Amino acid sequence: MASPAGEPSVIRFGAFELDAANGELRKAGLSLKIHPQPFRVLLLLTERSGQIVTREEIRHCLWGNNTFVDFDGGINFCVNQIRAALADDAENPRYIETLPRRGYRFIASNTLARPTKHYSPFAHAPEPRTSISREQPKMAARASPEFPSSLDIHVVPLPVPRTVEPLLIRKTSLPIIAGLSAFAILAVGVIFNFYGSPKLTERDTVVLADFKNTTGDPEFDDALRQALAVELGQSPFLNVLSDKKTDETMRMMGLPANERATAGVGRELCLRTGSKAVLGGAISCLGRHYLVDVSAVACSSGNTLANEQVEAASKEDVLKALSRATSSLRAQLGESLPSVQKFDAPVEATTASLDALKSYSMGLKILEVQGEVPSIPFFKRAIDLDPNFAMAYAGLAGRYSNLNQVSLALKYATKAYELRDRVTERERLLISARYFRLTGALEKQAQIFELWMADYPRDSSPHGSLGGNYVFMGQYEKGLAEWQEALRLEPDIVATYENLGEIYLALNRLDEAKATFDQALARKLDSGGLRWMMYYLAFLRGNSAQMEEQVVWSAGKPGDESPLLSAQSDTEAFYGRLSKARDFTSRAVDSAIRSDDKESAALWQVCAALRETEFGETAVAKRDVMKALALAPGRNVRVFAALALARIGETARAEKLVQELEKSDASNTVLSLYRLPAVNAAIGLNRGDASQALVLLEAAAPYELGQPSPSPLGTLYPVYLRGQAYLLAHNGAAAAAEFQKLLDHPGIALNFPLGVLAHLQMARAFVTTGDTAKAKGAYKDFLTLWKDADPDIPILKKAKAEYAKLQ
Repeated sequence: MASPAGEPSVIRFGAFELDAANGELRKAGLSLKIHPQPFRVLLLLTERSGQIVTREEIRHCLWGNNTFVDFDGGINFCVNQIRAALADDAENPRYIETLPRRGYRFIASNTLARPTKHYSPFAHAPEPRTSISREQPKMAARASPEFPSSLDIHVVPLPVPRTVEPLLIRKTSLPIIAGLSAFAILAVGVIFNFYGSPKLTERDTVVLADFKNTTGDPEFDDALRQALAVELGQSPFLNVLSDKKTDETMRMMGLPANERATAGVGRELCLRTGSKAVLGGAISCLGRHYLVDVSAVACSSGNTLANEQVEAASKEDVLKALSRATSSLRAQLGESLPSVQKFDAPVEATTASLDALKSYSMGLKILEVQGEVPSIPFFKRAIDLDPNFAMAYAGLAGRYSNLNQVSLALKYATKAYELRDRVTERERLLISARYFRLTGALEKQAQIFELWMADYPRDSSPHGSLGGNYVFMGQYEKGLAEWQEALRLEPDIVATYENLGEIYLALNRLDEAKATFDQALARKLDSGGLRWMMYYLAFLRGNSAQMEEQVVWSAGKPGDESPLLSAQSDTEAFYGRLSKARDFTSRAVDSAIRSDDKESAALWQVCAALRETEFGETAVAKRDVMKALALAPGRNVRVFAALALARIGETARAEKLVQELEKSDASNTVLSLYRLPAVNAAIGLNRGDASQALVLLEAAAPYELGQPSPSPLGTLYPVYLRGQAYLLAHNGAAAAAEFQKLLDHPGIALNFPLGVLAHLQMARAFVTTGDTAKAKGAYKDFLTLWKDADPDIPILKKAKAEYAKLQ
């Protein structure tokens, strides 16, 4: 398409003008930012409107024949940038049609036109124009940092012979060498000026500031910062300062928790945390349109490292515009082109609703400051506003999982998993890992962790979750290594300290557990989960004052109070104070119900029922099981209910629950390898079949010292039941070896009564072997621990009678 003599070549299509002379794309008179290489591709396509332009022709247009580059990646990037600028859809194109394995075709009608007058909204940072020539594309006059050097120039070293003779430099060669040297220096200078040095490295931390909103529309408040966080969160390159560290530093600055991180505050945060840059943005009105500005500023000098401005035609297009700007900003800051291309899902894939994004953002803030329960309404509101908001479902799954409400957690995790194709790659990994954890599919979860670690090597989450898997399987040393790595990568997550401390308890390394908890508190990190672990540490050390301190701390805190009341209930039962134990259970159940947490209430009730079965309180146990199932028959509740029913001889009802669980949770590794073998073994023991019980427990043997979900409740049952099976088979030595495992691992048994009953069962094992002295010692150990026990507990009466026979 030739332009009239003397006229600048301007191609008009739809609302767009392509000004070849000035290297500019305009829409309705407004200048749109498009980089030199995508511009050249768009010019080539429009000049050959209606014709197929092959990828080889695009390659020749951009790089000629003698340049070694990632052609496919570069072409894809250019076409994606063009589509973003034109708001074109690859599946239903209005402008650029893709012809698989052939090339592209410009399908909109276009005409030559005189250039219209225009103004640029980017007056404070005018963009130099690119001179375009169809015969030989020229380099832009200014560096384009959006295109890293790896895209356009690959230095290919020449092969060097194994032996090289000394070179004789002749005088006639010197001018040539000098010329080549000058050319090389010039080339390096041009490359450096064109691309610039990387602004950031993977070791640098950046601070995320709030958006400046001058539109007067509060809908943009918080939502755009969260959208920017989602966009930047895709990047394996950028290391964004955590919200926890941000809040902590703001408190040190004397600022309130709800203080907005303006540009000035952001810069001070940046300096105080040793970060490299502040990333933030602004949104303003441009007539009926919106102007979105995203920038990165060096906190030490105040210099702008990168800046992108894009226009949105409507409020609905603001998130799309922000996505385009952020992708370009990432490239400017030094992230490689392949990385930007691979991890570049638009934020509207997460949610297209600004209101939903704002509510989700508030949920995250409330979670950080107030905890699990208060944050839940905000995640629910986000789902009400956008029923396809996958991360809001995942947020609820996380909250309910931490609150031991596994049924609700699984419900929301399943919905998030169904919507996982609508999110960014990092979000997809999180959603999948959470779903497989809650369904108990540990092998699939481990595969997700491998992918996660490969794509995001600086993320702590996959290490922590993998550590959790090792804890389920009783491989504590491996779990410890993963949690230590998680702590190294991100030292401001309280759950890391909780889980690391739990592993130290299991390994009986109590001093290290205490040091871990103290470290968390010193960093101003606190939670109900941390206090729960601190309670268990106090129990193992026999420190009743510190146990009480944790219970008092939890008073009145929804979601935190009931676990600690239930823990105190187990402690009372551990020492045989059954009436007090029942009182604390009642308080724990009431607390959970007041917090609208019926599943936790049912869990505390069924744990109490399991305790009653081991003490011989059959009628009370049966009553408590029924109460629990009536409250909330979730998966964990049904598992413990089945075990309790099996222990009291209600085998038919126990078998029915087992069948239901096998049908509904067929892929659950934790159930199939740990919990259900224990239930089935208990059924076998009630039928007097020790051999069957021992066979059934073989599946759990590799994991018997583990702490499967719900951790750390009801642990070591496979060991305890195996010991009883050996007793039933009159194999006292083998039985004693099993019960010794409980005594050797107090940090796994904790305060559940199996730990104290192991002394009694050990005594019975020694009686079977004929070792009266050891039997007396074991009976005495048990009776000493139960010196203040309620006198009418059936198992205590039996123990006293058995001990009396040995005197």
